[in-house]
Amino acid sequence: MFTNKTTLVVGASLNPQRYSNMAVNMLLEHQISTFAFGKKEGKIKQILIETDFSKFIPLQLNTITLYLNPENQKPLIQSIINLKPERVIFNPGTENEDFEDLLAINNIEVLEACTLVLLRTSQY
Repeated sequence: MFTNKTTLVVGASLNPQRYSNMAVNMLLEHQISTFAFGKKEGKIKQILIETDFSKFIPLQLNTITLYLNPENQKPLIQSIINLKPERVIFNPGTENEDFEDLLAINNIEVLEACTLVLLRTSQY
């Protein structure tokens, strides 16, 4: 049974050594409905990595967890805000004060944290 914490992993990678890949796997282990966006299409377990961000427009998301550096976030900022997630997690190395301020102005919770740690410690 999936929880209502529907999550989009932005910056998903097919490489199992990447934290974004580990996050998709751990979200699935925690039975969290998961979607993935990345630059290369493929699958992490049963989750398709989409390369077209517009595919996520109809989703009602609880969380977007970022695995993109601030420079690579720029073209997605408005699209992420438009999705109106409840929160956006900035994983280590993705912190972006300007983007975080825009999210806060739009009443979207901002968290600078590690998704993997949040899941492991039941704080997700």
